[in-house]
Amino acid sequence: MRKKHPSMMKIKKVWAVFFSPTGGTQKVTTTVAQMIHKALNVPYDTYDFTLPQHRENEAFFGEGDLVILGTPVIAGRVPNLLLTYFNEKLKGNGAFGVPVVSFGNRDYDDALIELRNIMEEKGFQTIAGGAFVSEHSFSRKLGAGRPDEEDVIKLTAFGEKIAEKIKCGWKYDGPAYVKGEEPIRSYFTPRDRHEHAIDIRKVKPITGEDCCGCGICAQVCPMGSISKEDPTVVSGICMKCCACVKKCPVGAKHFEDAGFIYHKEELEELYERRAEGEYFV
Repeated sequence: MRKKHPSMMKIKKVWAVFFSPTGGTQKVTTTVAQMIHKALNVPYDTYDFTLPQHRENEAFFGEGDLVILGTPVIAGRVPNLLLTYFNEKLKGNGAFGVPVVSFGNRDYDDALIELRNIMEEKGFQTIAGGAFVSEHSFSRKLGAGRPDEEDVIKLTAFGEKIAEKIKCGWKYDGPAYVKGEEPIRSYFTPRDRHEHAIDIRKVKPITGEDCCGCGICAQVCPMGSISKEDPTVVSGICMKCCACVKKCPVGAKHFEDAGFIYHKEELEELYERRAEGEYFV
């Protein structure tokens, strides 16, 4: 990680920047960013790079910007399908940065420190970081309805503490402390009760006979993998975000793969609890 000189800057604009297929990460990121924007009385804007067409151009920031960057956690890490976008299109240019990740009630493992490192490498000066619970992409039980009112209280407090740190004249002196291990650990591997690995990487959703042909699933797929002409065709990569499943108005999209269903049910059995997020300022 490159060395930077200490600096202090005036915040001119707060950005909520996020990848959020089912909306949880968006709520996490925008809640924090809006709190800071109000506390500092500066302009606020958003950049949603969930859909493929929104990842075609550079996400370009600079001095005076404070960027709250949010991604979901997949297998304990930043989604690997976003790494090329971050490497090629994300430009910090000395902006302040706050990495935030949302996880589905299990754990966030090394996702937060990985996102912090990405931001540092792309020219951001990180000031804080946080990990918060959102409803699990696979499940309607794990983290159901979250972030909820209790989470919003915590997210608001996080934003207030960041704003106060800036008001007190904080100067950058290295990457913000967040929880995680370095070197970054491998992706979480789902396993059955006999410790055999379950590989769901190539599993794709199928479409039931009750499909109404509305095409919403194709519109919301962050990988652009569902055919707009024939929504029953999933020709590209599936990241298991389940946007197509959760946003289908008639419940036609679903998974039938035995390994996927086993993994989902195992997660629901092991982690049906109220996990709590945490932040570092």
